[in-house]
Amino acid sequence: MEAIIRQVRQCLQDSIDEKVLKTSGHFFKKGESVPVYGVGMYHVGKIAKESFKEIKELPKADVFALCEELWKSEYLEENVIACEWAYALRKKYTPEDIHVFKHWLQDYVNNWGTCDTLCNHTIGTFVEMYPEFISELKEWATSESRWMKRGAAVSLIIPARKGLFFGDILQIATTLLHDKDDLVQKGYGWMLKAASEAYQKEVFDFVVSHRATMPRTALRYAIEKMPQELRKEAMKKE
Repeated sequence: MEAIIRQVRQCLQDSIDEKVLKTSGHFFKKGESVPVYGVGMYHVGKIAKESFKEIKELPKADVFALCEELWKSEYLEENVIACEWAYALRKKYTPEDIHVFKHWLQDYVNNWGTCDTLCNHTIGTFVEMYPEFISELKEWATSESRWMKRGAAVSLIIPARKGLFFGDILQIATTLLHDKDDLVQKGYGWMLKAASEAYQKEVFDFVVSHRATMPRTALRYAIEKMPQELRKEAMKKE
């Protein structure tokens, strides 16, 4: 099993792009230190897909153990590959996997890129399969961790686009409503924007009812896909 990790790391080393390496720091908040190889995400995706072919017959627990090794490195590209491998096993998810996914989010995620990659796909798909774990997301929304809070929202982006879990989405948005962290604000604003694809009037009404105290960052995200006249109305000061 160690051989596949060495192979992945060698592929990443061989794919380093100096331009990507120089600009990668621009994507993270000032003061955040996220180690990177400097490989474009298109190539990271290709490496993830090619390397998964060699482990796809392994038991899920063994693949998750390999993902754990990639998470431990803290390198952005290795973390993204761990997310891709986990998502590739989505047909094999069982309820107990929530403990693994929560552990990765809680103990390893340290930037918005890996937060969104893990939550949009792996955790979002898991929650669609096992809706009873929406209650877990609601707990995350009360966490002190910015990544747990953002994760609670962005895990519901894809389900929201399908019109799923709207009542739960409003509950999570309400819990996060006055959060001071702009990455959390952007996260739940994005969730509301996704929900507006199926529930435009309801999201508009929610935003208008809270616009006096809702952070403008979250508000702008939430209304981004609405018609211009609704956006203007929602942006009015009380």
